Amino acid sequence: MNGPLLQVTDRGLYCEAGDFFIDPWRPVDRAVITHAHSDHARRGHAQMLCAPDGVDVLRTRMLPGAVIDAVPYGQPVAHHGVRVSLHPAGHILGSAQVRVEWRGEVWVVSGDYKLSPDPTCQPFEPVRCQTFITECTFGLPIYRWAPQARVADELNTWWRGNRDAGRHTVVFAYALGKSQRLLAAADPTLGPIVCHGAVERVNAEYRTGGIELPPTRRVTDLTREELARGGVLVIAPPSAQGTPWLRRFQPCETAFASGWMLVRGTRRRRGVDRGLVLSDHADWPGLLAAIEATGCQRVLATHGHTAVLVRHLRDRGYEADSLHTEFVGEGDDGEQESPEPSSGNPTEPLVAESAAPEPTTSEPAGGVP
Repeated sequence: MNGPLLQVTDRGLYCEAGDFFIDPWRPVDRAVITHAHSDHARRGHAQMLCAPDGVDVLRTRMLPGAVIDAVPYGQPVAHHGVRVSLHPAGHILGSAQVRVEWRGEVWVVSGDYKLSPDPTCQPFEPVRCQTFITECTFGLPIYRWAPQARVADELNTWWRGNRDAGRHTVVFAYALGKSQRLLAAADPTLGPIVCHGAVERVNAEYRTGGIELPPTRRVTDLTREELARGGVLVIAPPSAQGTPWLRRFQPCETAFASGWMLVRGTRRRRGVDRGLVLSDHADWPGLLAAIEATGCQRVLATHGHTAVLVRHLRDRGYEADSLHTEFVGEGDDGEQESPEPSSGNPTEPLVAESAAPEPTTSEPAGGVP
């Protein structure tokens, strides 16, 4: 093998030694998928590998008959001598980091991740490595998230006030991940909760995956009296804004849930009454904490404010660079078009060989401090 263990090609992030891709943006024979958001999980791959709790969420976004294998978190598999294991990323249900080891060299690809607690997915697990490829969606010092409990209190206090005033409460959030996190934070004793069909489909996948969510109702199940009285919490994707489906909930106040709501003016541009600062990506302190916990020597930052993070890391003694990919970070709602399927034939599955488990908390070869 010539060049680094992982390198960017026109089809995506490629491991030549193992002959597989991680979150490729063009159809390939073998792909390791970190999570089911559409900028990371494109259609058309011959074979895919993901975490077990991400299979159902991923399968509904793939073409019929897609071949998806699962490997438990922390259990290594080997392909052409390259050891691969998946580790929780804390982003959405089934989100994983990818650890790649070959001849004593260890790289970790973060996918999207966050460190803050979230009852709807496995918590982030630091993985020791020499090179860490990290997302950088919110890679500016201004981005610092409030605790989940404070956001939940803000949501429920606002909903209660709207209910008492005879208004409905409408929150726009991306259908996969963000909506379920909002739903888990909502107090169902305050009133009925209605989710848009796009959100409700994902809710079903989360419930099947063992995630407890408050009960929800269809808008057609609400009586005229309930609609006239107000007090319904509505969770809908941004694409529902201004649609006839949403006009049933009048009068109402609206909000958009996103980390971008921390920036002044974003709420106004979205045309909503308020912003809920809630992100499924790491904030600035989270990025730095995650990087430090890996014990890595080299950091490659992708999709976001990479230049600022790279400069900061270099000042702290890291070898750091930006890495250009086609990932987009927060803003992907999992509904964008994906490439057509590949015309190639499947070859060897990534799980062709087994590998003995290896503790992920130990020092990797190469003397990483």
